[in-house]
Amino acid sequence: MIYDDQNKTITTKRLALRLFQKFDAATIAKLCNNYEIYRHTLLLPYPYTLDHALSWIEHHLDHFNTNKSFEFAITDKDSGELYGAIGLSNNQMFHHGELGYWIGEPFWGNGYATEAAQALVQFAFDEKQYHKVFARHFQSNPASGKVMQKIGMKQEGILVEHVRKEDRYEDLVCYGIVRSKS
Repeated sequence: MIYDDQNKTITTKRLALRLFQKFDAATIAKLCNNYEIYRHTLLLPYPYTLDHALSWIEHHLDHFNTNKSFEFAITDKDSGELYGAIGLSNNQMFHHGELGYWIGEPFWGNGYATEAAQALVQFAFDEKQYHKVFARHFQSNPASGKVMQKIGMKQEGILVEHVRKEDRYEDLVCYGIVRSKS
């Protein structure tokens, strides 16, 4: 993982994580206007429109510059094709943040979420000096849990029927990783 502070980009073997731009909005809307993405995410609206994408992007740079949160487009390092999004909140009082991500359905199964998540955890520990990164997934979405496990997170518990989605209650499976003391 290579972080470029001036351009606010992270590069990995295959990916470039960068700030979203307005020109990404149409692609975001196309990828997120997908029931499978919606049903596995907590706050994404459905149907998902261009206006949703534009309003979501609007404050990313301010949040990044004030260390409130860090939202990155997950793109192909060579072609620039947009695969999805990954973000990290920043609770400065507790030196931790929550990791969240989504990948467009045409790009599932390629390891992009894992590669991006590993890079963002490294960014959190090395660049932002977090003590801990945590993440949660719906129990009905075990693929997201596999990403968390692959990046070294450990399951910390299950919040039973913790959120309501589509007229049913969902369990949230909680994972975390603490910065090594070495």
